[in-house]
Amino acid sequence: MFRRHWWIALIATGAGLGAGAALTRAMPKVYQSSAAVLVQAIDQDTNAQGGRTKGAVNLDTEAQLVGSGAVAAKAQALLRTPRSPLELAKDVSVEVPANTTVLVITFKAGSPQEAQAGAHSFAEAYLRNREETAQNGLDQQIKTLTAKIKQLTTTLTGINARLSRALRGSPDESNLQSLRNNSQNQLNGLTGRLNELTTTTVGAGSIISDARLPDTPVSPNGMINVATGGMIGLLLGIALAFVRERFDRRLRSAADVRDRGRVNVLATLDERTTPHFDDVLQPYGAGGRIFNRLRNEILATLRPSDQVIVVTGASRGSAATLVAANLAAALARTGSDVVLIGAHLPDSVVDAAPLARMLGVSATPGLSDLLAGRVGLARAIQRTPRIPSLRVITTGGAATAAGLMQSQRLKDTLETLRRQGGYIIIEAPSTSTGADAQGLASLSDAALLAVELRKSRRPALLDATEQLQRVGTPLLGAVVMPRLSGLRTAEASGPAVTLAPSPAGAKDKPIELGGPVLDSELTEPVRFPTNTMSAAEKADRTARAAALAAANAKTTEKPQVRPRTAASADEITAVIDMSGLVKEGTRKDGTATDGDQT
Repeated sequence: MFRRHWWIALIATGAGLGAGAALTRAMPKVYQSSAAVLVQAIDQDTNAQGGRTKGAVNLDTEAQLVGSGAVAAKAQALLRTPRSPLELAKDVSVEVPANTTVLVITFKAGSPQEAQAGAHSFAEAYLRNREETAQNGLDQQIKTLTAKIKQLTTTLTGINARLSRALRGSPDESNLQSLRNNSQNQLNGLTGRLNELTTTTVGAGSIISDARLPDTPVSPNGMINVATGGMIGLLLGIALAFVRERFDRRLRSAADVRDRGRVNVLATLDERTTPHFDDVLQPYGAGGRIFNRLRNEILATLRPSDQVIVVTGASRGSAATLVAANLAAALARTGSDVVLIGAHLPDSVVDAAPLARMLGVSATPGLSDLLAGRVGLARAIQRTPRIPSLRVITTGGAATAAGLMQSQRLKDTLETLRRQGGYIIIEAPSTSTGADAQGLASLSDAALLAVELRKSRRPALLDATEQLQRVGTPLLGAVVMPRLSGLRTAEASGPAVTLAPSPAGAKDKPIELGGPVLDSELTEPVRFPTNTMSAAEKADRTARAAALAAANAKTTEKPQVRPRTAASADEITAVIDMSGLVKEGTRKDGTATDGDQT
């Protein structure tokens, strides 16, 4: 899944990285500065046994006091800022290092100067608040002691007055002496305690490391933002790729055809080996070798009686045309007689007559003309100039052949070609365009699917295999190729040679579909304009044609060859021998024997 949709994950990751960078640039910069405060016990015990939370000072409590409203109000007064104490308290944080009596007060602001001033102000405000609190406690204790001393002094004065009136040696005198001694002792103790409190100097603590001016902001962290954005983008891309893979029904590789379509893959073409519409693949090229192996596998699979192979596509397009033409050429190169029937009408005018361009034959007449009854089989079938064993029936010139693919005439034509021996390759339309492919498959011995990757879809492939199964035609497998629209297509050109039209006034010779087809009816002299033949040469050619016709008329056991005459007196043509094969041989004087034309 990731290998197929890596570009989705790549785009999503790039978008995440870009979003992280944009977020970093858009976020306001935040600076922070810290001040370290040594907290001292009010009773001058700086040891603070127990460290962090035990002993004379509970630093956890002191850390909470740093962000209190009283300290924030004092810090506001020191900063002289219009911000409220509550807003200032949100920007301060306190850290207590382990096993110390130190508070690290950190303040965050939008500029280095504000961060430094805020950290110092909160440290100073905390110490002032702690000193004020301690001083208030001392004052309260002094006030209480003073009141008690005053009360004891009054009590002691009364005891002294009563003692002066008591008789010497009486029990009252001894009791009053005892009360005076106790009161005096208490008064002495309270007075000593008061003297100690009045001479105590409050030392709440000190700033041991003042706030410094920060050089770089602590937020936003560009590295973290970009890395986080990239990771989120990657995860999102993988999720999108999974969703696309889950709902994408297009076939993207040969493995999809084999695994998801449950069709055996016989050959796989790539951009380098996929043929174009200008010619069939050369037998020793990369693509030609693939079709040679495909031919060998098909021949090994077919039964001895199998002759007709239909090639259809799983989607609209010309994939079946390319496969059928190159497979027929590969079979014909082994010396076997092969007839290629074009039953697939092109989808557009640009792709008109692809078989004629690829194999160098005339586009008309063809199968549609044959099935419509306008021409006979002898006129419709043509021998290719470069591969003598390959004969072609092109699609023809009719705009449509709807309904003719199911006609009895097509069945009789196939039966006639079966009796001639060799293989018959039918280039059928795709199974998704109509029922013609299924009808042609019912007349065939085996079927072959042409699949265009990234165009054919899994439901169409499954439907194609189901259609073939319903008519009982064995499916040999599939030939997989890349999408043809993405390949470089050669410029369209006309056929290398064309068959000349029938002479004026001549009528098509009817052919009996049950009888044999003569070579003279399958191959005719190929003519193309040269504009160089003189009148004398034209007369000489006419005389030679008449002499050849007279010689053929005397031969009864050999196929008769019909002489060709110019269609018009003004047409200047040259006659080229395109038969390619000399069946009986050639005389030493250069004249043709039976089976050869000059």
